Amino acid sequence: MKVLLHRHRELCERAVDPLEIAVGLEAHGVTDRTAARCRHRDVFSLAEELHARVPRNTERPSPEAQPLPVPRVRAGWLLLTALPGALGAGTVTGLRLTEGTPRLLVALGGLLAVALATRAALRHGPLAGPPGTRAWRTAPGTGTGRSAPGARAGRTAPGTGTGRTAPDPRAGRSTPGTHAGRTTIGTRVWTLWLLGYALLGDGLLHALLTGGPGAPPTGAPEGPWPTATAPALALLLACAPAAWCAHLLAAGAHRGLTGSRTLRQFTAAVTPRLSGAYALFLAALAALLALCGTLLHQPASYPQALTLGALLLPARLLTTHRHPRLPARALGAAVLVEALALALPAAGRLPGCAFLAVPVQTLVAAGGEAAVPVLACGTAALALLWHAGRTLTRASAHAPTGAPE
Repeated sequence: MKVLLHRHRELCERAVDPLEIAVGLEAHGVTDRTAARCRHRDVFSLAEELHARVPRNTERPSPEAQPLPVPRVRAGWLLLTALPGALGAGTVTGLRLTEGTPRLLVALGGLLAVALATRAALRHGPLAGPPGTRAWRTAPGTGTGRSAPGARAGRTAPGTGTGRTAPDPRAGRSTPGTHAGRTTIGTRVWTLWLLGYALLGDGLLHALLTGGPGAPPTGAPEGPWPTATAPALALLLACAPAAWCAHLLAAGAHRGLTGSRTLRQFTAAVTPRLSGAYALFLAALAALLALCGTLLHQPASYPQALTLGALLLPARLLTTHRHPRLPARALGAAVLVEALALALPAAGRLPGCAFLAVPVQTLVAAGGEAAVPVLACGTAALALLWHAGRTLTRASAHAPTGAPE
């Protein structure tokens, strides 16, 4: 207890109620197990004792508090999240109207445009990583007079007049790079691979198992190396529903932070909202798959696309809320499985190495080419969903990191 008092004295002196201390302790890695060693049932009970033991800092007047930022819908991120799907639809249309070299140029130009649009969509709005401030503005007139638990210590907004500040959950925590929680280059590469496999992977695997491929992909579904444009286009269109789901989750977390008096209350309020966001996104993705499959007259590939969507959404949400490590590892593990599924049949063609292709052949014989991405992405998605259920239901995950832009 003395160690905790010494380590978090400034946090306790500035906090107005035990909830702010509890959020700060949780952000510093203090768990219920740590509280049990101090003979308390949970972190909030420990925070209550710290709040009672540490005298308030009355030597100098408390600075004015920063109101809790309210996520709001902005036209900028609405347009940006719709842009990847629009450019993807234009690219698919161009591929169907061209042949030969023009088709190749359309494909390359479309891929570049979609990549840049997706990057822009992930840098603004609810899907943006935390650069120290949220990409949301505080709605005028919505200040609750209560500072956000976990906001930067000592930073205030003029005009609130409540005399309340909040602890910094990142104090004492090393943040790599200049952007806290910025998506790593490895995560971007893994995501591009997974999307590329959704477009080309099943066709390439089928060609490898049947003696091909004898020619590069032509962009036509009936070619020697067929491309699955329907699920790829649906995933691009799903960027907009993903942003809306992230926004709804953030708005629900905001209401939880302003209305909850304990960490357990906040967790109980946010857990159904998190599950609802997942369910809403998967339902929207399924509808987009049906629409794209019908319009393009191609298989919708529900298992592959839904498992990939179920993997990408929690990976992005965790990265957005400053937990990028496990998403990068989960995406990398899925990429490794898919890469091995392509490499082993190719290596099995070498003299005396036919046994290398047996695992992939067995898996494909049991579930088709779709079994590979379903196994890879589904397993990683389950791991991330479990981790997100434990992480994104904590108050410290949703505490703002600074003043809004």
